[in-house]
Amino acid sequence: MAIIDLVSWTPRDPREETIFAYRFPETNLSTWTQLLVQESQEAVLFSKGRLLQKFGPGKHTLDSENIPLLRNLFGIPFGGKNPFMAEVWFVNKILPSNLEWAVDSMATEDVDYKVQIPLVASGRYGLRVVDAERFLVRLVGTRSEFTERDLTDQAYGEFATKTKSSIVSFMRDNRIGYKSISGYLDQLSQFLKEATRGFWSEIGLELTKFYVTGIDIDTSTEAGRRVHEAISQQSAQSITGRTWQQEQMFGVAQEAVQGMGRGTGGGMLGGIMALGMMNGMGGGMGTGMMNPQYNQPTFNAQGGGQQTGFVQDGQQVPQGQLRMVYCSNCAKKYPSTSKFCPYCGDPYNPCPNCGADNAEGARRCVSCGATLQQAQDRCPNCGQPVMPGMTFCGNCGAQIITANFVCSRCGTPMPANVKFCPKCGKKRD
Repeated sequence: MAIIDLVSWTPRDPREETIFAYRFPETNLSTWTQLLVQESQEAVLFSKGRLLQKFGPGKHTLDSENIPLLRNLFGIPFGGKNPFMAEVWFVNKILPSNLEWAVDSMATEDVDYKVQIPLVASGRYGLRVVDAERFLVRLVGTRSEFTERDLTDQAYGEFATKTKSSIVSFMRDNRIGYKSISGYLDQLSQFLKEATRGFWSEIGLELTKFYVTGIDIDTSTEAGRRVHEAISQQSAQSITGRTWQQEQMFGVAQEAVQGMGRGTGGGMLGGIMALGMMNGMGGGMGTGMMNPQYNQPTFNAQGGGQQTGFVQDGQQVPQGQLRMVYCSNCAKKYPSTSKFCPYCGDPYNPCPNCGADNAEGARRCVSCGATLQQAQDRCPNCGQPVMPGMTFCGNCGAQIITANFVCSRCGTPMPANVKFCPKCGKKRD
């Protein structure tokens, strides 16, 4: 067996997979063997399961003067070409920063949607070997080389567990949902770097960089695909202004109309029923889906809100015929004679032009676009909104006394149209 005179290692092209540790294939060395260690490398000499010596960058001779333990293990005297058996490991201490990581599905209770959402996360990180002996003993073992893939495979189990629990804790403790998590990737990256730093330190590595590049819904499972589809539909409905019920009705009607053209889906009868469904939602294919408040009662704007009739298909309908209105809060129909919605309790706030129910504080009618007067006060007797300048309540007839005018002599509240105090007779200032 020939004795090796020179021991060295030249790493492969850095554009290829990173090698963290490499074992020199020959073990028959001598006290004249030269050890060449390049920059960004560290050499570790093992014999009979014991660490003999560490060597930094440079050229070294493996004699007993540089390695005192050789005399204890082999009884090698000074001088001469004395052979011995040992393993030389080269550790790559260059700083790789392009290592990729990814964790599979993790369920989290989303604060925005109030449901369990399966998420996946991915990113990049950088590692550097700081303790070559610990790294070789704890992680490398008996391999001939230890690559980037070996590192990610061997450390994945514990790394994935720590990463998943840290992401879920960060989102839960900071009340961050899936819709807004992309705005917190920098803070999340710093949080995960601190949470996983100790794990890498235990095996002789230093975590230099850590980035979270994306958190997405796990669409590899049926549950994840349903969640993703539901969120996409909700976003589309928010953009178009349609409700879930309207989307379902539109889909059914569209399928029926298409089936009529193909001679399926009920033929002509299905098409007529589909058109009836569309008209029932708003009086036409184009406007019904976006304007559900149809056939609302009309009011006489000069009659203090008294109902005089209704408009249906462009024709006036007498007041005696009961009509229905759509609640501006829950969108359910109820009789126009009700003062409050019987389903959600929202007050009926009619438009003086078409009678459509509008949200309190609305500036324009949601049905006809008419400008709505804003009530400045409420009747002290029945609580109904009172328009500016009204002296008596249009609902119960009680006199309206606002606190805008107070008698400077006795402090009695005075109506806006009264010039003298009704209690002491003093003229209003």
